[in-house]
Amino acid sequence: METPRNTPLADRLRPRDLSEFEGQQHLLAEGKPLRLAIDSGKLHSMVFWGPPGTGKTTLARMMARHSSAEFVALSAVLSGVKDIRAAVAIAADRKAAGLGDTVLFVDEVHRFNKAQQDAFLPHIEDGTIIFVGATTENPSFELNNALLSRLRVYVLKSLTDDTLKAVIDRALQDPERGMGATQLTLESSAKDFLASTVDGDARRALTMLEIAADLAEKNVITRELLAEVMSGGAARRFDKGGDAFYDQISALHKSVRGSDPDAALYWLCRMLDGGCDPRYIARRVVRMASEDIGNADPRALRLALDAWEAQERLGSPEGELTLAQAVVYLAVAAKSNAVYNAFKEAMRTVKEGGSLEVPLHLRNAPTELMQQLDHGKDYRYAHNEEGAFAAGENYFPEELRGRQFYHPVDRGLEIKIGDKLAALRAKASDLPNS
Repeated sequence: METPRNTPLADRLRPRDLSEFEGQQHLLAEGKPLRLAIDSGKLHSMVFWGPPGTGKTTLARMMARHSSAEFVALSAVLSGVKDIRAAVAIAADRKAAGLGDTVLFVDEVHRFNKAQQDAFLPHIEDGTIIFVGATTENPSFELNNALLSRLRVYVLKSLTDDTLKAVIDRALQDPERGMGATQLTLESSAKDFLASTVDGDARRALTMLEIAADLAEKNVITRELLAEVMSGGAARRFDKGGDAFYDQISALHKSVRGSDPDAALYWLCRMLDGGCDPRYIARRVVRMASEDIGNADPRALRLALDAWEAQERLGSPEGELTLAQAVVYLAVAAKSNAVYNAFKEAMRTVKEGGSLEVPLHLRNAPTELMQQLDHGKDYRYAHNEEGAFAAGENYFPEELRGRQFYHPVDRGLEIKIGDKLAALRAKASDLPNS
């Protein structure tokens, strides 16, 4: 069936079969499970998880067409349980009449609540529908376990620049569904710019191309024209709380931990470019300073706090430079997670050990009664001891005497801290009966 010429270019150019489909070869190459399912016409319920414009809807339509199944589409943004029931009724009627399978495609399936998702379960189970969901969010978090257990998850990837250029070329050359009949010229630099700027989204590439074509003088699309068309457009992918958000902050943190200032700067800029609140980044940078640097370089924590304060005072974009300064410093600083590990072990000991008694000599004794009960008795005031160290004194509950949580690493200032602790423990071990 021909697509009307007034339909948007991205929809007109939607691939009709695998020969026209660009990208996703990790799913569609010969011998891959999804390719085998499409070629055999033996479809199963599934969910496509991937960024916008990577072919989720197109694949669903293509599978239905290839297996001669009815294609019924719902949008979780616009539909409710009533719409689900109506779609299932269509599928049930077709099945009863022996007319074949029905592919029920649900776009943005993560927008459905638990009750709406549960409404699909019996109809997937009894084969009334072949369920195909599409989502840009992590199904592990956004789909309930009952539904997810009945679906196979296929992960779609952002399209590469070369793949996007192939899509653009087909749009320019196709005389029926594309722009081949208009003798449009796209400058080479403009094509490179378009492919690199749409963030792996074929739909956005074709939309921007179509707008530029309408504005082009003498049917020539220049880089300057595309830059003007795309000014103020969507930033790089960053969904403020979704999967990309946590993936990118994880990449920033791990780049700092891995002592790579260049990668750390890249992820910082990706997050800022995507609209992340700089205050959120500032809080995480402070966390990095304690978790991954700690006492190997205590200046890192102070610098991180100073960067946070400066960002608050200056605002954006000026204050973001202070975050960059802190991120670079943390990345090149000596690393230690000794305090982080010590804190976790001490907390685990507290949770597992119950309410152990405070030794009498460490207890507070502000009243005569407490003194009569030996609170504070035999406590050794460290400042009155040689080197301000009460060698052999126990500060733990008796059950934990001698425990060690903190083990300094041999990097940065913790080298000196480790040497000092070793000397103090040696002094204590030299005492009789220690």
